[in-house]
Order: sequence, then C-alpha cells, then structure tokens
Amino acid sequence: MRKVALITGITGQDGSYLAELLLAKGYVVHGLVRRSSTREQSRLSHLSGDQKTIERRLFLHCADLADTTTIRRILTAAGPSEVYHFAGQSDVGLSFEIPESTCELTAMGTLRIMEALRDLPTIPRFLHASSREIFGTPTDSPQDEHTPINPTSPYGCAKAFATQMVRIYRRSYSLFFCNAICYNHESPRRGENFVTRKIARAVARIKLGLQQELHLGSLAVQRDWGFAKDYVEAMWLMLQQKTPDDFVLATGKSYSIEDFLQTAFSRVGLNWRNYVKIDDRLRRPADPVDLRGNSAKARSVLNWSPTIGFEQLVNLMVDHDLALAQTECLASTSNISVR
Repeated sequence: MRKVALITGITGQDGSYLAELLLAKGYVVHGLVRRSSTREQSRLSHLSGDQKTIERRLFLHCADLADTTTIRRILTAAGPSEVYHFAGQSDVGLSFEIPESTCELTAMGTLRIMEALRDLPTIPRFLHASSREIFGTPTDSPQDEHTPINPTSPYGCAKAFATQMVRIYRRSYSLFFCNAICYNHESPRRGENFVTRKIARAVARIKLGLQQELHLGSLAVQRDWGFAKDYVEAMWLMLQQKTPDDFVLATGKSYSIEDFLQTAFSRVGLNWRNYVKIDDRLRRPADPVDLRGNSAKARSVLNWSPTIGFEQLVNLMVDHDLALAQTECLASTSNISVR
C-alpha cells in the first residue's frame, strides 16, 4: 500500500523538491496551494503537466492557512500518514513591515494545522520547517538543538512560537511531531526576494547586458548556506525514525554576502566591485552578523550530510539564471524583429 503525504507550501522551493522526492519513493502526494498562488506553481509544472502523475499520485488543493474548515476537509479526505508543513510568510526582512500577518500565518497557521491533525482518527507524523531565525543573535557558534531561543525579527518570533508549540504537542499528547531547524538553504528555485537568488539573477543579467547594477545592503553578514534538495532529504529522514525529535540542518560553514558575490561574479568572469552598489535602505533593523549551525545530531542519527558545497551551489544558481537570461535576450530580440 502506497504511503500518503500532504505538503503545505508545495509550490515553494522546499515543497517542490520534497514532492519530487516523495513521488520518486512511490508516495501519493497531496499539496496545499494558496488561492493567490499562480506564478509560483511553475516549480511544479514538470510534475503537474505529467498525466501519469497529476490526479493519480499528485493532487493539488486550494486552501489558505487561515481556512481551517477547508484544511480539515482536505486532511480527512487525503488521510496522510505524513504531513510536511512549509507554508507561511518566510521573508525575514518583510516581516518587519508586516509583523501581524507574519505571526498570523507562520505562528497561528502552524497551531491550526496541529489542531486539525489532532482531531483526525489516525494522527499522521508531522514535520514543521522551523528556522535558524529562532536563535536571533546567539552568543555561541555554531548553534545546535540546545541553543537558547532568542529571536530578533518578527519572523523569528513567529517561528519560535511554532517551534515551541510543536514541542509542547509532542510531549503533552505523545505525538510524532518534529522540528527541522533549517539554516539557509538555497537553489535555482529560490524566490527572487531572497538575496542569494537576487544576486544570481543580477549576475546573469549583467553578464548579458540586461542590467547594469546590483543594489545590496550589508555585505559583511555571514550565513550557513546549503542546498535545499539536501535539506528536504533530511526532513523525510526525520519522519522515518522510531522516535520524534528536533534536528538542526546546516553545513557547519558560513560565508559572507561578499563571498557569495565573489563566487557568483567569478563564474561569469566579472569583478563584482564594478557593479555592486551599497544601499543602506536595504539593511534590516536587526540582522545577526554570523550564523552557523551544528548538524552533528542529524549526521549521527539520520546518517545525513550535505552533498553540495558552497561554490558548487552558487555556480548552480548562476548557471540556471544565465539560461533564463539568455531566454530573456532571445525574447527581446524577437520582439524587436517583429516590430
């Protein structure tokens, strides 16, 4: 009998990679899609366009996190044995501008999902995609599962609430609920509002003459960047264990924005200093300088480790966006020819 999984935020970076992984393992996959989500579904186009998959092993349902009635109905009909919760407002910088909706979606949305799961006849295993933002500006580095929670952003605060509630439900109701405390994980599918994709896309467009400059905030900020596809593999492994637990997912190495720029521009033979402009308006009100995770527990218990290093990840993203920019150039040339 096939396993059944439900993924919230299936149209996002992590959701799309996880859907691929689970389908490859023979799962039937149900995914929640925001009613306003249109362009983002391009990450699933290669799956949803496959007639052997869509509506046979892959089912997409429209539902917002605030729509508890619809979510309960979908959960009851799908009957998943595993639920992966990725949906929410995930832009840290934007969370300072929209703190209320960030907390509503990211914090309360997670609580509503757990309450809906608790009412099912058979409660599925549940994974909440937490974030290293729950640690805020830690005094010790690297951080692990025992690092004190001390968020410094509305997003981090919302994730901290959700993370603690997962732990409370696990202990109070003996449920198989887990937190994947994820450090920055990137890929060509990363949204363009994230700095890594912003850089990769700009590098490609600058190389082809479609863009002249790239505006950024602080270049000194350091992050622990991994490959999203590796991280969803770890999340799946978490729900295959005998006992539920929380795990930090990280590479253990940190690099600065300047390192990312250097690597990305070098990929196309350019010097980043000739194109990057510092814009103080892009600095966050509170931004930890150096965050680096200790994933020793995941490596030991899950037998997991990252497969792609920093330079390979950056090159992968730049190469992808070069192909997109070349398509953009061809489209522009075609339009000029038609005129």
